[in-house]
Amino acid sequence: MSSLFASQTVAAQKDLRVTDEEFIQLRDFIYAQSGIYIAENRKYLVENRLSNRLKELNLKNFSEYSYYLRFDVRRKDELVKLFAAITTNETSFYRNPPQLQVFQNILKKVLDELRTARTKKLRIWSAGCSTGEEPYTLAIILNEVLQLEINTWDIKINALDLSEPVLASARRGVYSDYTLRTTPKEIVSKYFIFRNDLYEVKPELKKLVNFAQGNLSDRVGLKSVERSQFVFCRNVIIYFDDNMKKQVVSSFYDNLLPKGHLFIGHSESLHNISRSFKPEYHPGSIVYIKEA
Repeated sequence: MSSLFASQTVAAQKDLRVTDEEFIQLRDFIYAQSGIYIAENRKYLVENRLSNRLKELNLKNFSEYSYYLRFDVRRKDELVKLFAAITTNETSFYRNPPQLQVFQNILKKVLDELRTARTKKLRIWSAGCSTGEEPYTLAIILNEVLQLEINTWDIKINALDLSEPVLASARRGVYSDYTLRTTPKEIVSKYFIFRNDLYEVKPELKKLVNFAQGNLSDRVGLKSVERSQFVFCRNVIIYFDDNMKKQVVSSFYDNLLPKGHLFIGHSESLHNISRSFKPEYHPGSIVYIKEA
């Protein structure tokens, strides 16, 4: 291949642009499949994040990609890559410490109530768990609160995410020091194995977490998640429009046991989304409670 032709090809790939019609087609398809709504002023996101998919598939434009997603026999594999491309997985361990402190305080009360009822079974749902930092953080807090008593409890953290590649990373449980930047050093040394400049979650944490693929827009599918005392869905519903937010929050309400607690991101709110929950105000956090 001549250098001139090669440079023209690279330029053509870089110049991939999505038309308004193509954007609407893809936006509506993504919304129907995942509940994620991409506003018109974020058209650049489609161009930036999906251009590489077109190049890898040797497609000329976004219309061809839209057709591929709908009708090609390999579309199921491509959906996994599409979801991985459009979702943001920036997270870390011990994210939003004030909120986690509130969770720990409430957790102690819930555990005491379960002991009194002689029902030592606890379920937590981490919805939109990304690469696993949130559910593993919750597992650490459980270990810190229960200590050796944890072995006498039936505990499971059900961690769901849309992206299979992200879940594969979560199951491996191997992280860089950047991901642990907000984690107390004594916690790192206690619950992680350091090797080859990376940190691997210890087995006692992994056994508490069940990772599975799940779509928050699939209300029927979400009914298979065990009913929970706590639901965490932080910095996820911000990607949904109001209709989808109402549907997703309704699924959380149905999943929660009476007096169950919902935690969402500090920049998120249920205002005008749901009146089914009672907001409880704590320093640095709001918790939403399903009243008995």
